[in-house]
Amino acid sequence: MAIDHVDVLIVGAGLSGIGAAVHLRRNCPDKTYAVLEARGAIGGTWDLFRYPGIRSDSDMYTLGYSFKPWTAAKAIADGDSIRDYVNDTAREYGVDEHIRFHHKVVRAEWDSGTARWTVHAHRADTAEDVVLTCDFLFTCSGYYRYDEGYTPQLPGVERYTGRLVHPQHWPADLDHTGKRVVVIGSGATAVTLVPAMARQAAHVTMLQRSPTYVISLPSRDPLADALRRRLPAKAAYPIVRWKNVLLGVANFQLSRRAPGVVKALLRRAAKGKLPVGYDVDRHFSPRYDPWDQRLCVVPDGDLFAAVKSGRAAVVTDTIDTFTEHGLRLASGEELPADVVVTATGLNLLAFGGMTLSVDGADVDLADTVAYKGMMLSGVPNFAMTIGYTNASWTLKADLVATYVCRLLRHLDATGQQIVTPLAPDTADLEPIIDLKSGYVLRAVDQLPKQGPAAPWRLHQNYPRDVLLMRHGRLTDEGVRFSRATAPTTPATPVA
Repeated sequence: MAIDHVDVLIVGAGLSGIGAAVHLRRNCPDKTYAVLEARGAIGGTWDLFRYPGIRSDSDMYTLGYSFKPWTAAKAIADGDSIRDYVNDTAREYGVDEHIRFHHKVVRAEWDSGTARWTVHAHRADTAEDVVLTCDFLFTCSGYYRYDEGYTPQLPGVERYTGRLVHPQHWPADLDHTGKRVVVIGSGATAVTLVPAMARQAAHVTMLQRSPTYVISLPSRDPLADALRRRLPAKAAYPIVRWKNVLLGVANFQLSRRAPGVVKALLRRAAKGKLPVGYDVDRHFSPRYDPWDQRLCVVPDGDLFAAVKSGRAAVVTDTIDTFTEHGLRLASGEELPADVVVTATGLNLLAFGGMTLSVDGADVDLADTVAYKGMMLSGVPNFAMTIGYTNASWTLKADLVATYVCRLLRHLDATGQQIVTPLAPDTADLEPIIDLKSGYVLRAVDQLPKQGPAAPWRLHQNYPRDVLLMRHGRLTDEGVRFSRATAPTTPATPVA
Protein backbone atom coordinates (compact mmCIF):
# COMPACT_ATOMS: atom_id res chain seq x y z
CA MET A 1 0.00 0.00 0.00
CA ALA A 2 1.37 3.40 -0.99
CA ILE A 3 1.78 5.74 1.98
CA ASP A 4 1.33 9.48 1.69
CA HIS A 5 4.47 11.42 2.49
CA VAL A 6 4.98 15.10 3.25
CA ASP A 7 8.01 17.07 4.29
CA VAL A 8 6.21 18.55 7.31
CA LEU A 9 3.14 17.21 9.06
CA ILE A 10 1.27 19.68 11.29
CA VAL A 11 -1.09 18.32 13.93
CA GLY A 12 -3.99 20.64 14.77
CA ALA A 13 -5.90 23.26 12.75
CA GLY A 14 -6.48 25.76 15.53
CA LEU A 15 -4.86 29.15 16.03
CA SER A 16 -1.36 27.62 16.29
CA GLY A 17 -1.70 25.07 13.48
CA ILE A 18 -3.02 27.53 10.92
CA GLY A 19 -0.29 29.98 11.87
CA ALA A 20 2.36 27.26 11.54
CA ALA A 21 1.08 26.32 8.08
CA VAL A 22 1.18 29.95 6.91
CA HIS A 23 4.71 30.45 8.23
CA LEU A 24 5.78 27.27 6.44
CA ARG A 25 4.16 28.41 3.19
CA ARG A 26 5.75 31.88 3.42
CA ASN A 27 9.22 30.86 4.59
CA CYS A 28 9.69 27.37 3.12
CA PRO A 29 7.59 27.40 -0.05
CA ASP A 30 9.39 24.35 -1.42
CA LYS A 31 8.21 22.12 1.43
CA THR A 32 5.17 19.89 1.10
CA TYR A 33 2.89 19.76 4.12
CA ALA A 34 -0.45 18.59 5.46
CA VAL A 35 -2.47 19.55 8.53
CA LEU A 36 -4.29 16.83 10.46
CA GLU A 37 -7.28 17.98 12.52
CA ALA A 38 -9.19 15.63 14.83
CA ARG A 39 -12.37 17.66 14.65
CA GLY A 40 -14.39 18.70 11.62
CA ALA A 41 -13.63 22.42 11.59
CA ILE A 42 -10.87 25.01 11.73
CA GLY A 43 -10.43 26.99 14.93
CA GLY A 44 -9.51 24.59 17.73
CA THR A 45 -10.51 26.09 21.07
CA TRP A 46 -12.34 28.93 19.34
CA ASP A 47 -14.55 26.51 17.46
CA LEU A 48 -15.10 24.06 20.33
CA PHE A 49 -16.11 26.48 23.07
CA ARG A 50 -19.55 28.02 22.52
CA TYR A 51 -20.62 29.16 25.99
CA PRO A 52 -22.19 32.61 26.49
CA GLY A 53 -19.69 35.45 26.26
CA ILE A 54 -16.78 33.27 25.08
CA ARG A 55 -13.86 35.61 24.37
CA SER A 56 -10.13 35.94 24.66
CA ASP A 57 -8.43 37.26 27.77
CA SER A 58 -5.51 38.42 25.60
CA ASP A 59 -5.77 41.46 23.36
CA MET A 60 -6.02 40.65 19.66
CA TYR A 61 -3.00 42.76 18.77
CA THR A 62 -0.88 40.09 20.45
CA LEU A 63 -3.22 37.10 20.04
CA GLY A 64 -3.42 37.87 16.33
CA TYR A 65 -0.77 36.64 13.93
CA SER A 66 2.34 38.71 13.29
CA PHE A 67 1.69 38.54 9.53
CA LYS A 68 -2.05 39.39 9.55
CA PRO A 69 -3.15 42.62 11.24
CA TRP A 70 -6.19 42.56 13.50
CA THR A 71 -8.47 45.26 12.08
CA ALA A 72 -11.70 44.90 14.09
CA ALA A 73 -12.61 47.59 16.61
CA LYS A 74 -12.52 45.46 19.75
CA ALA A 75 -9.12 44.61 21.14
CA ILE A 76 -10.61 41.96 23.46
CA ALA A 77 -12.62 39.96 20.97
CA ASP A 78 -15.44 37.45 21.20
CA GLY A 79 -14.98 33.82 20.20
CA ASP A 80 -16.93 34.10 16.94
CA SER A 81 -14.69 36.94 15.75
CA ILE A 82 -11.54 35.02 16.61
CA ARG A 83 -12.81 31.91 14.83
CA ASP A 84 -13.63 33.99 11.75
CA TYR A 85 -10.14 35.53 11.87
CA VAL A 86 -8.49 32.08 11.91
CA ASN A 87 -10.72 30.83 9.07
CA ASP A 88 -10.05 33.97 7.02
CA THR A 89 -6.31 33.47 7.50
CA ALA A 90 -6.50 29.85 6.35
CA ARG A 91 -8.42 30.82 3.20
CA GLU A 92 -6.28 33.87 2.42
CA TYR A 93 -3.07 31.84 2.42
CA GLY A 94 -4.57 28.69 0.91
CA VAL A 95 -3.69 26.43 3.81
CA ASP A 96 -7.32 25.33 4.19
CA GLU A 97 -6.75 23.14 1.12
CA HIS A 98 -4.09 21.18 3.02
CA ILE A 99 -6.24 20.28 6.06
CA ARG A 100 -7.48 16.73 6.57
CA PHE A 101 -10.40 16.86 8.97
CA HIS A 102 -11.53 14.09 11.35
CA HIS A 103 -7.94 12.75 11.46
CA LYS A 104 -7.00 12.07 15.08
CA VAL A 105 -3.32 11.26 15.43
CA VAL A 106 -2.86 8.37 17.84
CA ARG A 107 0.81 7.44 17.44
CA ALA A 108 4.01 8.61 15.75
CA GLU A 109 7.09 6.42 15.31
CA TRP A 110 10.54 7.79 14.43
CA ASP A 111 13.11 5.74 12.54
CA SER A 112 16.66 7.08 12.55
CA GLY A 113 17.63 4.78 9.70
CA THR A 114 15.38 6.59 7.26
CA ALA A 115 15.12 9.91 9.14
CA ARG A 116 11.36 9.69 8.95
CA TRP A 117 8.25 9.69 11.11
CA THR A 118 5.47 7.17 10.51
CA VAL A 119 2.25 8.71 11.78
CA HIS A 120 -0.87 6.69 12.57
CA ALA A 121 -4.22 8.46 12.59
CA HIS A 122 -7.83 7.39 12.98
CA ARG A 123 -10.53 8.91 10.82
CA ALA A 124 -13.64 9.59 12.86
CA ASP A 125 -15.79 10.16 9.78
CA THR A 126 -15.01 6.82 8.07
CA ALA A 127 -13.66 4.73 10.99
CA GLU A 128 -10.54 4.07 8.91
CA ASP A 129 -6.97 3.94 10.17
CA VAL A 130 -4.59 6.09 8.13
CA VAL A 131 -0.79 6.02 7.91
CA LEU A 132 1.37 8.90 6.69
CA THR A 133 5.09 9.59 6.79
CA CYS A 134 6.90 12.88 7.18
CA ASP A 135 10.40 14.24 7.66
CA PHE A 136 9.38 16.69 10.39
CA LEU A 137 6.46 16.44 12.85
CA PHE A 138 5.05 19.70 14.21
CA THR A 139 2.35 19.42 16.90
CA CYS A 140 0.06 22.43 17.35
CA SER A 141 -2.72 20.79 19.35
CA GLY A 142 -2.21 22.70 22.59
CA TYR A 143 -2.30 20.87 25.91
CA TYR A 144 -5.99 20.74 26.80
CA ARG A 145 -8.13 17.63 26.56
CA TYR A 146 -10.87 18.40 24.07
CA ASP A 147 -13.34 15.60 24.77
CA GLU A 148 -13.96 16.41 28.42
CA GLY A 149 -13.35 19.15 30.95
CA TYR A 150 -12.47 18.78 34.59
CA THR A 151 -15.30 18.27 37.06
CA PRO A 152 -14.44 17.57 40.72
CA GLN A 153 -16.48 15.39 43.04
CA LEU A 154 -19.78 17.18 43.66
CA PRO A 155 -21.43 15.84 46.81
CA GLY A 156 -25.14 15.10 46.42
CA VAL A 157 -25.23 16.06 42.73
CA GLU A 158 -27.44 13.05 41.97
CA ARG A 159 -30.25 14.73 43.93
CA TYR A 160 -30.17 17.91 41.89
CA THR A 161 -33.15 18.24 39.51
CA GLY A 162 -32.04 21.38 37.64
CA ARG A 163 -29.76 21.67 34.60
CA LEU A 164 -26.07 20.85 35.14
CA VAL A 165 -23.66 21.86 32.35
CA HIS A 166 -19.93 22.17 31.74
CA PRO A 167 -18.76 25.14 29.61
CA GLN A 168 -16.62 22.92 27.40
CA HIS A 169 -19.75 21.20 26.05
CA TRP A 170 -22.39 23.91 26.14
CA PRO A 171 -25.84 22.58 25.13
CA ALA A 172 -27.35 24.49 22.21
CA ASP A 173 -30.84 24.15 23.68
CA LEU A 174 -30.04 25.77 27.04
CA ASP A 175 -32.14 28.89 27.64
CA HIS A 176 -31.21 30.62 30.88
CA THR A 177 -33.58 33.56 30.44
CA GLY A 178 -35.23 34.37 33.75
CA LYS A 179 -33.42 31.50 35.48
CA ARG A 180 -31.41 31.45 38.69
CA VAL A 181 -27.86 30.46 37.75
CA VAL A 182 -24.90 29.36 39.85
CA VAL A 183 -21.49 29.30 38.18
CA ILE A 184 -18.99 27.20 40.13
CA GLY A 185 -15.47 28.48 39.58
CA SER A 186 -13.37 31.63 39.64
CA GLY A 187 -11.13 31.42 36.58
CA ALA A 188 -11.29 33.00 33.14
CA THR A 189 -14.32 30.97 32.06
CA ALA A 190 -16.33 31.84 35.17
CA VAL A 191 -15.63 35.57 35.03
CA THR A 192 -16.67 35.51 31.37
CA LEU A 193 -19.88 33.54 31.94
CA VAL A 194 -21.22 35.54 34.88
CA PRO A 195 -21.71 38.97 33.23
CA ALA A 196 -22.77 37.36 29.94
CA MET A 197 -25.48 35.22 31.55
CA ALA A 198 -26.55 38.00 33.90
CA ARG A 199 -27.97 39.95 30.96
CA GLN A 200 -30.88 37.50 30.62
CA ALA A 201 -30.89 35.47 33.83
CA ALA A 202 -32.95 36.35 36.88
CA HIS A 203 -29.71 36.29 38.87
CA VAL A 204 -26.23 34.76 38.58
CA THR A 205 -24.01 33.73 41.48
CA MET A 206 -20.31 32.98 41.03
CA LEU A 207 -19.44 30.43 43.70
CA GLN A 208 -15.71 30.19 44.36
CA ARG A 209 -13.63 28.33 46.91
CA SER A 210 -11.02 31.08 46.81
CA PRO A 211 -10.65 34.34 44.87
CA THR A 212 -8.72 35.06 41.70
CA TYR A 213 -7.00 38.27 40.62
CA VAL A 214 -9.35 40.12 38.29
CA ILE A 215 -8.26 43.11 36.24
CA SER A 216 -10.44 45.40 34.15
CA LEU A 217 -9.13 46.47 30.74
CA PRO A 218 -10.85 48.49 28.01
CA SER A 219 -12.33 46.36 25.23
CA ARG A 220 -10.98 48.88 22.69
CA ASP A 221 -7.40 50.05 22.45
CA PRO A 222 -7.24 53.89 22.32
CA LEU A 223 -3.84 53.91 20.60
CA ALA A 224 -5.06 51.47 17.95
CA ASP A 225 -8.15 53.60 17.31
CA ALA A 226 -6.01 56.70 16.92
CA LEU A 227 -3.41 55.06 14.67
CA ARG A 228 -6.02 53.46 12.42
CA ARG A 229 -7.29 56.93 11.54
CA ARG A 230 -3.82 57.99 10.37
CA LEU A 231 -1.93 54.88 9.23
CA PRO A 232 -2.54 51.78 7.11
CA ALA A 233 -3.38 48.67 9.13
CA LYS A 234 -0.01 47.05 8.37
CA ALA A 235 1.81 50.08 9.80
CA ALA A 236 -0.39 50.55 12.87
CA TYR A 237 -0.56 46.89 13.87
CA PRO A 238 3.09 46.30 14.92
CA ILE A 239 3.16 49.55 16.90
CA VAL A 240 0.15 48.54 18.99
CA ARG A 241 1.41 44.96 19.22
CA TRP A 242 4.75 46.01 20.67
CA LYS A 243 3.14 48.53 22.99
CA ASN A 244 0.98 45.76 24.45
CA VAL A 245 3.89 43.34 24.60
CA LEU A 246 6.04 45.77 26.58
CA LEU A 247 3.20 46.67 28.93
CA GLY A 248 2.61 42.97 29.57
CA VAL A 249 6.30 42.31 30.23
CA ALA A 250 6.45 45.28 32.61
CA ASN A 251 3.35 44.05 34.47
CA PHE A 252 4.80 40.56 34.86
CA GLN A 253 8.22 41.77 35.97
CA LEU A 254 6.71 44.15 38.51
CA SER A 255 4.51 41.32 39.81
CA ARG A 256 7.55 39.12 40.32
CA ARG A 257 9.78 41.78 41.88
CA ALA A 258 7.21 43.67 43.93
CA PRO A 259 4.14 41.43 44.34
CA GLY A 260 2.86 43.49 47.25
CA VAL A 261 2.69 46.60 45.09
CA VAL A 262 0.75 44.80 42.34
CA LYS A 263 -1.59 43.23 44.89
CA ALA A 264 -2.38 46.66 46.29
CA LEU A 265 -2.97 48.13 42.82
CA LEU A 266 -5.29 45.29 41.80
CA ARG A 267 -7.19 45.56 45.09
CA ARG A 268 -7.60 49.32 44.71
CA ALA A 269 -8.82 48.96 41.13
CA ALA A 270 -11.38 46.31 42.10
CA LYS A 271 -12.58 48.32 45.09
CA GLY A 272 -13.20 51.34 42.90
CA LYS A 273 -15.56 49.37 40.66
CA LEU A 274 -17.55 47.62 43.39
CA PRO A 275 -20.28 48.90 45.74
CA VAL A 276 -19.21 50.92 48.77
CA GLY A 277 -18.47 48.62 51.68
CA TYR A 278 -18.07 45.54 49.48
CA ASP A 279 -15.83 42.84 51.04
CA VAL A 280 -13.04 43.08 48.47
CA ASP A 281 -10.56 41.12 50.57
CA ARG A 282 -12.86 38.11 50.87
CA HIS A 283 -13.93 37.91 47.25
CA PHE A 284 -11.14 39.50 45.16
CA SER A 285 -7.88 39.20 47.15
CA PRO A 286 -6.20 35.80 46.57
CA ARG A 287 -3.73 34.22 48.94
CA TYR A 288 -1.15 33.70 46.16
CA ASP A 289 0.95 36.32 44.38
CA PRO A 290 -0.06 37.82 41.03
CA TRP A 291 0.97 35.62 38.09
CA ASP A 292 1.36 32.49 40.20
CA GLN A 293 -1.82 31.93 38.22
CA ARG A 294 -2.97 33.93 35.18
CA LEU A 295 -4.75 37.20 35.86
CA CYS A 296 -8.39 37.17 34.77
CA VAL A 297 -9.23 40.02 32.40
CA VAL A 298 -12.74 41.50 32.39
CA PRO A 299 -13.33 43.89 29.45
CA ASP A 300 -14.68 47.27 30.54
CA GLY A 301 -15.11 45.85 34.05
CA ASP A 302 -18.22 43.88 33.03
CA LEU A 303 -18.00 41.46 35.97
CA PHE A 304 -17.71 44.30 38.48
CA ALA A 305 -20.61 46.12 36.79
CA ALA A 306 -22.83 43.03 37.02
CA VAL A 307 -22.07 42.69 40.74
CA LYS A 308 -22.60 46.39 41.37
CA SER A 309 -25.98 46.32 39.61
CA GLY A 310 -27.19 43.42 41.72
CA ARG A 311 -27.68 41.15 38.69
CA ALA A 312 -24.77 39.00 39.87
CA ALA A 313 -23.05 38.14 43.13
CA VAL A 314 -19.80 36.51 44.21
CA VAL A 315 -19.93 33.99 47.05
CA THR A 316 -16.70 32.61 48.52
CA ASP A 317 -17.48 29.32 50.24
CA THR A 318 -17.33 25.56 49.72
CA ILE A 319 -20.11 23.17 48.78
CA ASP A 320 -21.56 21.03 51.55
CA THR A 321 -23.99 19.28 49.22
CA PHE A 322 -26.25 19.70 46.24
CA THR A 323 -29.92 19.75 47.10
CA GLU A 324 -32.92 19.07 44.92
CA HIS A 325 -33.19 22.74 43.96
CA GLY A 326 -29.67 24.12 44.37
CA LEU A 327 -26.68 23.95 46.69
CA ARG A 328 -26.09 24.13 50.43
CA LEU A 329 -22.75 25.65 51.41
CA ALA A 330 -20.43 24.86 54.30
CA SER A 331 -21.58 28.06 55.98
CA GLY A 332 -25.17 26.81 55.88
CA GLU A 333 -26.23 29.29 53.17
CA GLU A 334 -28.57 27.93 50.51
CA LEU A 335 -28.13 28.89 46.87
CA PRO A 336 -31.25 28.14 44.79
CA ALA A 337 -30.37 27.30 41.18
CA ASP A 338 -32.30 26.36 38.07
CA VAL A 339 -28.99 26.01 36.21
CA VAL A 340 -25.58 25.09 37.63
CA VAL A 341 -22.50 25.63 35.45
CA THR A 342 -19.36 23.77 36.50
CA ALA A 343 -16.66 26.17 35.28
CA THR A 344 -14.20 24.08 37.26
CA GLY A 345 -11.39 23.87 34.77
CA LEU A 346 -9.83 21.78 32.06
CA ASN A 347 -7.83 18.59 31.86
CA LEU A 348 -4.37 18.61 30.33
CA LEU A 349 -3.52 16.18 27.55
CA ALA A 350 -0.21 16.67 25.78
CA PHE A 351 -0.27 16.37 21.98
CA GLY A 352 -3.94 15.41 21.95
CA GLY A 353 -3.11 12.07 23.56
CA MET A 354 -0.81 10.83 20.79
CA THR A 355 2.08 8.60 21.82
CA LEU A 356 5.64 8.84 20.48
CA SER A 357 8.37 6.27 19.94
CA VAL A 358 11.97 6.73 18.80
CA ASP A 359 13.69 3.77 17.16
CA GLY A 360 11.27 1.33 18.77
CA ALA A 361 11.39 2.78 22.30
CA ASP A 362 8.32 4.57 23.65
CA VAL A 363 8.89 8.15 24.79
CA ASP A 364 7.83 9.04 28.34
CA LEU A 365 7.16 12.78 28.19
CA ALA A 366 7.94 13.17 31.88
CA ASP A 367 11.50 11.97 31.19
CA THR A 368 12.13 14.54 28.45
CA VAL A 369 13.48 18.07 28.79
CA ALA A 370 12.22 20.88 26.56
CA TYR A 371 14.74 22.59 24.32
CA LYS A 372 13.93 26.29 23.82
CA GLY A 373 10.42 25.50 25.01
CA MET A 374 9.58 23.85 21.68
CA MET A 375 11.45 20.54 21.19
CA LEU A 376 12.01 17.48 23.37
CA SER A 377 15.33 15.90 24.34
CA GLY A 378 15.96 12.67 22.52
CA VAL A 379 13.08 13.20 20.06
CA PRO A 380 14.40 14.05 16.56
CA ASN A 381 12.70 16.30 14.00
CA PHE A 382 9.85 17.15 16.33
CA ALA A 383 8.49 20.48 17.54
CA MET A 384 5.56 21.51 19.71
CA THR A 385 3.77 24.78 20.30
CA ILE A 386 3.30 25.84 23.91
CA GLY A 387 2.34 29.47 24.33
CA TYR A 388 3.21 31.88 27.09
CA THR A 389 1.51 31.64 30.47
CA ASN A 390 1.94 35.36 31.14
CA ALA A 391 1.12 36.72 27.68
CA SER A 392 -0.66 35.87 24.45
CA TRP A 393 -0.37 32.28 23.22
CA THR A 394 0.23 33.40 19.65
CA LEU A 395 3.30 35.46 20.46
CA LYS A 396 5.16 32.24 21.28
CA ALA A 397 3.41 30.24 18.54
CA ASP A 398 4.69 32.69 15.92
CA LEU A 399 8.24 32.39 17.27
CA VAL A 400 8.14 28.59 17.34
CA ALA A 401 6.87 28.41 13.75
CA THR A 402 9.56 30.87 12.63
CA TYR A 403 12.23 28.78 14.37
CA VAL A 404 11.01 25.55 12.76
CA CYS A 405 11.32 27.20 9.34
CA ARG A 406 14.85 28.32 10.19
CA LEU A 407 15.72 24.75 11.22
CA LEU A 408 14.33 23.29 8.00
CA ARG A 409 16.31 25.73 5.88
CA HIS A 410 19.45 25.00 7.93
CA LEU A 411 19.05 21.24 7.37
CA ASP A 412 18.75 21.79 3.63
CA ALA A 413 21.67 24.20 3.47
CA THR A 414 24.04 21.91 5.41
CA GLY A 415 22.94 18.62 3.87
CA GLN A 416 21.83 17.31 7.24
CA GLN A 417 18.53 15.47 7.78
CA ILE A 418 18.08 15.15 11.52
CA VAL A 419 18.02 17.62 14.40
CA THR A 420 17.93 16.08 17.89
CA PRO A 421 17.75 18.09 21.13
CA LEU A 422 19.93 16.89 23.99
CA ALA A 423 19.10 16.89 27.70
CA PRO A 424 21.14 19.17 30.00
CA ASP A 425 23.68 17.58 32.31
CA THR A 426 21.81 18.48 35.49
CA ALA A 427 19.17 17.11 37.81
CA ASP A 428 17.88 20.62 38.51
CA LEU A 429 14.67 20.35 36.50
CA GLU A 430 11.24 21.94 36.81
CA PRO A 431 7.84 21.48 35.11
CA ILE A 432 7.63 23.09 31.68
CA ILE A 433 4.52 25.05 32.72
CA ASP A 434 5.32 27.23 35.72
CA LEU A 435 1.80 28.12 36.84
CA LYS A 436 0.28 26.88 40.11
CA SER A 437 -3.20 26.57 38.66
CA GLY A 438 -5.15 23.41 39.49
CA TYR A 439 -5.18 22.12 35.91
CA VAL A 440 -1.37 22.30 35.82
CA LEU A 441 -0.79 20.75 39.23
CA ARG A 442 -3.11 17.83 38.43
CA ALA A 443 -0.97 16.83 35.43
CA VAL A 444 2.50 18.09 36.34
CA ASP A 445 3.95 14.56 36.64
CA GLN A 446 2.96 13.76 33.05
CA LEU A 447 4.57 16.78 31.38
CA PRO A 448 8.07 17.46 30.03
CA LYS A 449 10.55 19.31 32.21
CA GLN A 450 12.65 22.39 31.67
CA GLY A 451 16.19 23.08 32.79
CA PRO A 452 17.67 25.88 34.89
CA ALA A 453 19.08 27.93 32.01
CA ALA A 454 18.98 28.49 28.26
CA PRO A 455 18.59 26.70 25.92
CA TRP A 456 16.55 24.39 28.14
CA ARG A 457 14.62 27.12 29.91
CA LEU A 458 11.22 28.31 28.72
CA HIS A 459 11.41 32.08 28.99
CA GLN A 460 8.27 34.02 29.77
CA ASN A 461 9.71 37.06 28.05
CA TYR A 462 8.77 37.78 24.43
CA PRO A 463 11.47 40.40 23.61
CA ARG A 464 14.16 38.05 24.93
CA ASP A 465 12.73 35.15 22.93
CA VAL A 466 12.63 37.25 19.76
CA LEU A 467 16.40 37.59 20.00
CA LEU A 468 16.85 33.89 20.82
CA MET A 469 14.48 32.36 18.27
CA ARG A 470 14.55 34.78 15.35
CA HIS A 471 18.19 35.79 15.51
CA GLY A 472 19.97 33.33 17.83
CA ARG A 473 22.27 30.49 16.81
CA LEU A 474 20.77 27.25 15.52
CA THR A 475 23.82 25.26 16.64
CA ASP A 476 24.56 25.13 20.36
CA GLU A 477 25.25 22.67 23.17
CA GLY A 478 21.63 21.61 23.34
CA VAL A 479 21.22 20.15 19.88
CA ARG A 480 22.85 17.66 17.52
CA PHE A 481 22.59 17.52 13.70
CA SER A 482 23.09 14.28 11.75
CA ARG A 483 22.07 12.23 8.71
CA ALA A 484 19.99 9.10 8.20
CA THR A 485 21.84 5.80 8.60
CA ALA A 486 19.97 3.85 5.90
CA PRO A 487 18.44 4.51 2.48
CA THR A 488 15.04 6.20 2.53
CA THR A 489 12.08 3.97 1.64
CA PRO A 490 10.22 5.38 -1.37
CA ALA A 491 6.87 6.96 -0.52
CA THR A 492 4.11 8.73 -2.36
CA PRO A 493 4.52 12.50 -1.97
CA VAL A 494 1.48 14.70 -1.54
CA ALA A 495 1.13 18.42 -2.06
